[in-house]
Amino acid sequence: MASSSGTRNKILADSTDEEHTEVEEDDEEEETLEHFDDFTLASSWERFISEIEGVCRLWMSDGPKNLLVKGAVLLEDSGNLYKVTSETKYALKTYCMEYYFEANPADDAGKPANWKFDLHDLQLCFGVKEFLVIAPQSASGVVLDAPEASKLLSAVAIALSNCSSLWPAFVPVHDPSRKAYIGIQNMGTVFTRRFEGDRIGSQVPIKLMHLEGLYELFVSKFAYSTLDLSVHNFKVRIAMKLTFRTLPFDEDYMKDFDAKFTNSGENLTGETSNGTQWDDDCSWSEWYSAEDPVKGFELTTIWSEKMVESSMEMAELENASPHEAEKWLIALRPEGSKESRIGFASQLHYLVDALQVSFEAHFIEDFVSAAENPGSDNLKSSMVIPSPTVRDRVLKELFIEGVQFSDFSDGGDKTPRAVKGAPLESLFAQFCLHSLWFGNCNIRAISVLWIEFVREVRWCWEESQPLPRMPPHGSIDLTTCLINQKLQMLAICIERKCQLNEDYQDCIGSVDHIDSMSEEESVIGDDVLNIQPPSENISGKVDRKPEDADLFNDKKSSDFSRRGSAGIVDSMMLLKSHQSMHAPYTQEPPLMTEDMHEERMQAVEAFGDSFNFSAQLEKDILTSDMSAFKAANPDAIFEDFIRWHSPGDWEADDDPASSGSTSSNDLDINKSKDSWPPRGRLSKRMSEHGNLWRKIWNSSPALPASEQKPLLDPNREGEKVLHYLETLKPHQLLEQMVSTSFRAAADTLSQTSYGELKQMETKIQQLYPTMASALRPLQVNRLSADSETIEDFRRLCVVFEHVEKLLTVAASLHRKLIRAPRLSREIFNDYYNFYIPTMGTSLIEEVVEKEFDKKQEVREHEREVLSNMFVPPTANQSWRKVLSMGNLLNGHEPILREIIFSLRDRVSGNHYAARSGSVSQQEIETYRMYICGTSNDLRVALSVVSCD
Repeated sequence: MASSSGTRNKILADSTDEEHTEVEEDDEEEETLEHFDDFTLASSWERFISEIEGVCRLWMSDGPKNLLVKGAVLLEDSGNLYKVTSETKYALKTYCMEYYFEANPADDAGKPANWKFDLHDLQLCFGVKEFLVIAPQSASGVVLDAPEASKLLSAVAIALSNCSSLWPAFVPVHDPSRKAYIGIQNMGTVFTRRFEGDRIGSQVPIKLMHLEGLYELFVSKFAYSTLDLSVHNFKVRIAMKLTFRTLPFDEDYMKDFDAKFTNSGENLTGETSNGTQWDDDCSWSEWYSAEDPVKGFELTTIWSEKMVESSMEMAELENASPHEAEKWLIALRPEGSKESRIGFASQLHYLVDALQVSFEAHFIEDFVSAAENPGSDNLKSSMVIPSPTVRDRVLKELFIEGVQFSDFSDGGDKTPRAVKGAPLESLFAQFCLHSLWFGNCNIRAISVLWIEFVREVRWCWEESQPLPRMPPHGSIDLTTCLINQKLQMLAICIERKCQLNEDYQDCIGSVDHIDSMSEEESVIGDDVLNIQPPSENISGKVDRKPEDADLFNDKKSSDFSRRGSAGIVDSMMLLKSHQSMHAPYTQEPPLMTEDMHEERMQAVEAFGDSFNFSAQLEKDILTSDMSAFKAANPDAIFEDFIRWHSPGDWEADDDPASSGSTSSNDLDINKSKDSWPPRGRLSKRMSEHGNLWRKIWNSSPALPASEQKPLLDPNREGEKVLHYLETLKPHQLLEQMVSTSFRAAADTLSQTSYGELKQMETKIQQLYPTMASALRPLQVNRLSADSETIEDFRRLCVVFEHVEKLLTVAASLHRKLIRAPRLSREIFNDYYNFYIPTMGTSLIEEVVEKEFDKKQEVREHEREVLSNMFVPPTANQSWRKVLSMGNLLNGHEPILREIIFSLRDRVSGNHYAARSGSVSQQEIETYRMYICGTSNDLRVALSVVSCD
């Protein structure tokens, strides 16, 4: 029994060993067969790391070029930094991964320029090039929980390590206002760089307000805590940038600014400025005061990297003047107000609105009485009329006594004439400019002012007073608008009317004088009056010369009856009497405005282009010329008049003997007499039976121009002008006002002094053709209230507003930087290139989020100009505060101080190298601290390289 039980136990034991052996063999077989990761058993943490790793591998494999093709977004504030994003989830939270990279990375990757102004905030703070940011998709966009932030950063670090990526990764933490980050970067060896940044928003320790304290803060990060940092030397590199900002150019500042140069005997602008507004000496200041578009300037002074070894050197650097900085940069601070700007463009908008409303009535008086009578909503909303005092002041400025006519010529510049308006200094142009600001340029205010304006014009006519701002002589300028032509016609009629009255008074006086003379004196006087003095040459006419005495004395009886002669015509004699032909004094042709020319053209089109009809239209002029010719040539016949007045209607026969010299001396005249009469005949149209010219000749009396009835009846034409002005339809008035207002506003702006800014000059020159093209439909007189042309006018107002804004910027820059013209040109050129792409004609204002931040380097000789803009503060100025920082510029502390401390060490292999190491070594930045802030704000970003 005993032996059998032992045998049984042995068998059981052997079988058990065999089973264990079989199980172990099976496990080994399974291990050899299964070589894949079972992610169904992986934790959410591991899956999260795997997703990050997959995204990073995809971005790394694509590279910058493919990422650009796939839609990488360019950052607005950077010219070369792009961003791609991806979303991933972990623990019911969604995170956004952002990879920032440069499309064309520089060769010195990892060594970014410290003060490049297009750097991303993290690039500047931590000195990195490309980087990764992972943040939760929440309202704050930061990780508020410290354990979560650490876990998130660990996940990214593991994923990047698995990818063998050297990208630094950052996680935003704490409150968004603190701009705090933590980060990590695998440097490819045992070295790891860690990042941490935070901000103090208030109550900055006094020690950290000064460079000495900031230096000791940086040194404390790597020096032993038991050391006295003030007595130990550390070779620390420092780079510093200070930003100063001029005070706003308000009234108080400009008074101090002008007073500074007045006291020093210098004049910054070259002009006397007694006012308090910045644009008192600008061309538009008569009409409005523009808000200064230049809010101020930002001056950036840069100290290049230098080595400091003690806190004492930092104290000396804090006391250094900004003039000792290696580089000065200036940036324009344009006014960023979103409110509607007051200027010509804004008022032109109102004028276009008034044009649209003007079609609702047939008479201007209808708008004046719109308040008493029920009308449209547009009329009811446009009822604001300035007080009579304001109206009287405007009329007084328009019709002020003593205003003399000035030359309206554009100095040979035909650009303003492209717009069919009125010259800037003319009466109607001034009326239009006043209307822009009268009652905010509504239709009823314009109507009231126009009615009073016409009353004043009629008063000038009835009282024979010169019309102010209008030329009383010359021809009608048909390139201007019709109202300006009518006013010019009226001014000439007033002058002619006064002349007729003076001549009438002179005649009465001369008759009384002759009646008191003796009979003998009267006869002698008649002989004297009948002799016409020789006059200067007038287009083919000659004077009597002393050597012609024999010819002059050998007169016939007709010579004593000759009147109104302007001189002898070259080599021409009368056909029958063989006497020299005299050119008569003739009246000037009657003046005609554009509508009078159009009436004549319509008559010609209606009756055909017949010769007799043309003569009928010119009957008064022909009668005057023929009468004057008969008076100057008593023995003349019709053919003589044709040879003088219309040489083309005298067909001369070809005769070599008679085609000799045309000299005016005695020999030539005698020669002409020998070959007399000349061989020729009248043209076919002049020789026709019943020719109207011959009939007019036969009926015309021999009267010199001085005794004829004037071709222009000033009384009749003057009343016609007034009738036109008093019965002008509202839309006809507003159409001409729109054209004239645009031209006058552009002419006013073009007189602005803005220095040698070629872009501005070109822009103004381009404005005139643009206006001429847009305003051309006004000349057709086919507008309506619903016309699309009204919208074109509104778009023109937008274009005008852009040009006006650029001009104010140019004028402000020129005034402030007149002693630094190069800076003025360069700054405006940058602003022009920035602003032009944003210009458009859309009536909806587009919001441009990007701000102008272009900087220009200041040269040595220009630093004084900028330094003088920082007016030393006075004790009674409210903005002055206790100064807490050094590096003052004329008593002004910097608004921002940025410092970069750095410490570099040599490394070899995977550890810090000994100073005397003979192995291959490279220098790396082991400690770096970026400090930014003022006395009330401090931001610190630290990066440390450690051996893990």
